[in-house]
Amino acid sequence: HAGLECGLFSEKYPHLDMVSFGPTLRGVHSPDERLLIPTVQMVWDHLLDVLKNVPEK
Repeated sequence: HAGLECGLFSEKYPHLDMVSFGPTLRGVHSPDERLLIPTVQMVWDHLLDVLKNVPEK
């Protein structure tokens, strides 16, 4: 379901620029579904960098 939320937001705000990102997943929606744990820290660090650069207004 990665990126599903962007679709929901785009229905209400069609001109809003959006991006979806997250950790690396393998075998999604299967019995072999896996999350590559080292990518979680990378995504967290990236999110913090993005938030630091969001203007207040």
